[in-house]
Amino acid sequence: MVQAYILIQTEVGKASTVADTISKIPGVIQAEDVTGPYDVIVRAQADTVDDLGRLVVAKVQQVDGITRTLTCPVVHL
Repeated sequence: MVQAYILIQTEVGKASTVADTISKIPGVIQAEDVTGPYDVIVRAQADTVDDLGRLVVAKVQQVDGITRTLTCPVVHL
C-alpha cells in the first residue's frame, strides 16, 4: 500500500468545495482545507505507485477549481 499527501492550490474561494468533492473519491483517506501556500491537503492511498499516479491525474486533478497539485509520497526510513 502506498500513501501520499497531495498539496493543492485552488481558485480563490474554492477550497472548501474542492476538499468536499475530493473527500468522496475512493482512495482518499482525508481532505481538509487549510491556510498557507496550499488551500487543501489530501491524504490518499493506493495499491501501487502507478495506481496512486492514476488517482491523482485521472480523479483528483479533474476536480473543478484546482489550479496546481504537488504529490508527496509517504516514505518509511
